[in-house]
Amino acid sequence: MTMQEAIALQPAWVEHWLRVLFLCAFILPAALLIWKQTRLTAIIVVIASVAGGFSTARLYDAVGYVKLLGLPHIIFWTPLVIYLVVQLRKPDIPKIPRMIMAVVLGAITISLTFDYVDVFRYLLGERTPLEGTV
Repeated sequence: MTMQEAIALQPAWVEHWLRVLFLCAFILPAALLIWKQTRLTAIIVVIASVAGGFSTARLYDAVGYVKLLGLPHIIFWTPLVIYLVVQLRKPDIPKIPRMIMAVVLGAITISLTFDYVDVFRYLLGERTPLEGTV
């Protein structure tokens, strides 16, 4: 079973959330390329998101659809959250890119909340593949 097939077996809200997350982690950051002050931020967000997505897919290939799949997001996005908070505190960021960055930060933070909970549950012994993916 592919990762996409495993995701399709989850409750509908999971697929909807992943679409929102894709928008916030890949599409919105690309808009930050418009402003000189946020170009580096755009590149960093997209690189961290690609690295997290690629690593999650490789981890899925290795261990299946288990709660450990949040680990790549934790590794790549935790420093990204800190970076985005620092960037948002800069006074020279225009209003529209600041709003975009805040939305990206919010979505990544929500995702990380799920990821931290899932990874901790995995580390505490909850290693059974998610329902419907076995």
